[in-house]
Amino acid sequence: MTAVDFRDNLLGISWVDSGWVPILNPTNVLDYFSERSNPFYDRTCNNEVVKMQRLTLDHLNQMVGVEYILLHAQEPILYIIRKQQRQSPTQVFTLADYYIIAGVVYQAPDLGTVISSRVLSAVHGIQSAFDEAMSYCRYHPSKGYWWHFKDQEEREKAKPKSKKKEEPSSMFQRHRVDTLLLDLRSKFPPTFYQPKPGEKPIPVEVKKEPEPPTETVKQEERELATKSSAPAPPSKPPPEKRARLQ
Repeated sequence: MTAVDFRDNLLGISWVDSGWVPILNPTNVLDYFSERSNPFYDRTCNNEVVKMQRLTLDHLNQMVGVEYILLHAQEPILYIIRKQQRQSPTQVFTLADYYIIAGVVYQAPDLGTVISSRVLSAVHGIQSAFDEAMSYCRYHPSKGYWWHFKDQEEREKAKPKSKKKEEPSSMFQRHRVDTLLLDLRSKFPPTFYQPKPGEKPIPVEVKKEPEPPTETVKQEERELATKSSAPAPPSKPPPEKRARLQ
């Protein structure tokens, strides 16, 4: 295994020894964790002292200092190891937790690191969204602000150009034609009409106005002729001009 620089952030690295993976179990997982190539293991801990003196792990309760214990085991895939500071046989403080998944060792992040990572990811996403939105913004003194998207021109080109429907006639023409049709209808009324499609046309009865008798017509013509042949009244001559007396 290659050596790892301890100055690196331990939350961003992992460690594995493939020779131990097939034989890992709750009894030897602490021995696997205490390998010299493991960057997460502190060689000044009490586990190293107990290992050198060939004592059992029960003697860790009688010692003071840093120690490692197996906190949880879910064979054969998951093991959790805790690093803690022992002050007395009944008083300990947690320093860090490590989990082993399929033989790969990782350090569990603390709450502050998790919140900081989530906030940083959210801020990065929001900043990227604002940067992209600003790239689509345009401004001109006469037009103001507007949005210009990259795919807008492509969409406009892809859309089929719809031809404008030309109206067969204007409003003035339609009104004029309706007037002429009504005038023709009044002068030449229809002689037949069809109540419903497919039925036989019915003749229209046109009421004729009674014609005046011929004697009255002749009398009116005579009166008009006498009026037109009567002599016009004589027009008065213009007044004579008289000389002014000086």
